[in-house]
This record gives sequence, C-alpha cells and structure tokens, in this order.
Amino acid sequence: MGDRKVTEMTLSKPLRLPGLFPRNSRLRDFRAHINIYIEKRNYIVKTADSNKEFRSALKLRHEVFLEELLKHRNKNGYDIDRFDITCDHLLIIDKNKDQVIGTYRLQSSLHTKRWYTATEFHMKEMLKRLPGNKLELGRACVHKDYRNGVTIALLWEGIHAYIQASQTHYLFGCSSIKTMNKEEIKGIYHYLKSEGHLTHDHGVRPKGKFRVPGLAAYIRKVRKRPHLAKKDNLHVHKEHIPPLLKSYLKVGAKVCGVPALDRDFRCIDFLTLLNVQDIGDKYNRKFGRE
Repeated sequence: MGDRKVTEMTLSKPLRLPGLFPRNSRLRDFRAHINIYIEKRNYIVKTADSNKEFRSALKLRHEVFLEELLKHRNKNGYDIDRFDITCDHLLIIDKNKDQVIGTYRLQSSLHTKRWYTATEFHMKEMLKRLPGNKLELGRACVHKDYRNGVTIALLWEGIHAYIQASQTHYLFGCSSIKTMNKEEIKGIYHYLKSEGHLTHDHGVRPKGKFRVPGLAAYIRKVRKRPHLAKKDNLHVHKEHIPPLLKSYLKVGAKVCGVPALDRDFRCIDFLTLLNVQDIGDKYNRKFGRE
C-alpha cells in the first residue's frame, strides 16, 4: 500500500481542535451506547465501554493521524474532536498483547443529529430523503503493524454487528484519497463514474472552501464533449482507490457527486453512501457466517 498506508484506512480525519477533553459526564464515566463484543481467534472486536478503552482509541488515532501522517504531537497524546463524545468507538484488540490495534468511530442517528461529514459537504437534502436509521463511519485507523486484509475483515465484522444492533438502514462517511493533483482528481472522478460507482442523485456538493478549483467547469465541458474524458486510460486511476473504499464499493456503496478538497491533509474526500438493503448476497456471504 506504499506511502498511502495511513490514509487508506480513513473515512474521516481529525479536526484541528485544542486536544483537551470537554467537561462532560460521559467522558468522566464513558460507556457504550450499544455494546458489541466478538472474539475472533487472537482478536476481540468490541465497542469501547470505559474511559480507559475510549482513551485507548484516541491514543491510537493520535499515533496514526497526527504523529505518523502529520509529524505533529499534541501535549496530551490524544486526538479528539467535538463529535467523539456522542459516538461509539469500535475497537480491535490483540488479545496476546492486550493492545488496541484498530478503531472506527460510529456515529448513529439514534444518538445525534450532528455529523462530521457535514463540515465538508452540503448534505441536508440527502439525509431528508433517506428513511430509517443512519450511521456515519469515520476516523478508521489501524496500527502500522496490522494493516492487512484480516484487520479490514475484523472492522467489517464489527460494523455488521453494530448495524444489526442499531437497525441501521444507511451507512455514510468521507472516503479519503491521497492526492491533490487536479489531473488525477479528474481521472478518479471519471473512473468511478464509468464503473457505475458514482451518483449525483442525492444533491450532495462540497461546501465553498472545500471545492476543487475548476472541477465543476471541467465536468460541464466533458458532458458536452465526452471524448475529452476518453483520452485518459481511466483504469490507471483504479490504483488510487484505497482498500477500505474498494471494499465498500464491492458491496454496493456509491460515492455521491464530486469530491471535497482537504488542503490541510492534502487529499480529496468523497461522500460515500451505502444502503444496507442493497448489499444482498454479497453482504450475507461476507458477514453472515458464524
């Protein structure tokens, strides 16, 4: 996975906030909204259900997002933002080392109406149209020694258990791709569109400061002159799609509209949406086994 290892596991990134714990009773005595517990060979997959477990997730995120990616360190050693306190936090624990080696933030409409994804995208129209419970996935990260297919499968298994427990109908979140190159961004957009992975049906669009300069004008031009996009070998851009996003697309997820440009983290983000009912047999084969 090369130099993209850090961001390949990421559906959303940390906000640059002061790193201090808010004064909140749930932080003082942190408990999961929904308890998940799965033992799988040498691993435990569970939701954080104590202050200690919650802090372990924040420490791992700090190690991956801040120290490894940004070469920066907060004095307290935690990555935390204003959304964390209302979320559940999925943990992967190596039983042999008693160490948290992966985490995923789960933000359910059962517990909040405020979304990280809405900091980058206009998405109210989408949320109004979607019935049932929604679950925002974010802050996925894995310790550098455990970035492999086994860990992704464990994350998926935990997500599946949470979907069932929360009776979730839709999953969504920001999928990050590590590029700032305008030609690569155009190619990635057209690749996803040509493969049937992209939709404009939900009225999603990046907020002003997150727009990719010139991309909207380019897309309008290509609609009138489609041959402009065909000059590019679109399948070259398949290599830019990180493994976690690939796994979403394989089970039926769609990316909604054009990407947002995150200059701080030097990447683009696609709002990714997955209808749980549309997953069908692929979903059951992947997660329905004992």
